[in-house]
Amino acid sequence: MARRRAVFFTHDPAASFGWLDDYFPGLAGETTSRYPRLAEFDALGGVTVEPVPVPADCTDGFTAAYWRRPDAYLDESVRANMSTFALLDERVVADGVARLARDLADRSWHRRYASLLTLPQLDVGYRLVVAELT
Repeated sequence: MARRRAVFFTHDPAASFGWLDDYFPGLAGETTSRYPRLAEFDALGGVTVEPVPVPADCTDGFTAAYWRRPDAYLDESVRANMSTFALLDERVVADGVARLARDLADRSWHRRYASLLTLPQLDVGYRLVVAELT
């Protein structure tokens, strides 16, 4: 049991997953129901919240890990290792994958999200919450 400090890695339910939300509606909604609002952590005492941006070359495999490598989301084995995708309706996932594949093939994804391709990292709502327990 923590006596002085508790640290949580979470997702801000008020945040967006960026372009992923465009292809997989409900993705952010799944986190809204699973993660506490950041204000709820205040009950623990002195709390600091730090953004945890996702690096462009992230290989961890959590929901937004491949934000700059959208083709990864076409791979069923990649999505199968993401709990958020497992919670989405299969039809929503299938439709999103089909639209993403089409947009990658005709390069419309690249035109729409070109500004992301030069970023070294992206803030999609992951947060490190540190509570100093009293």
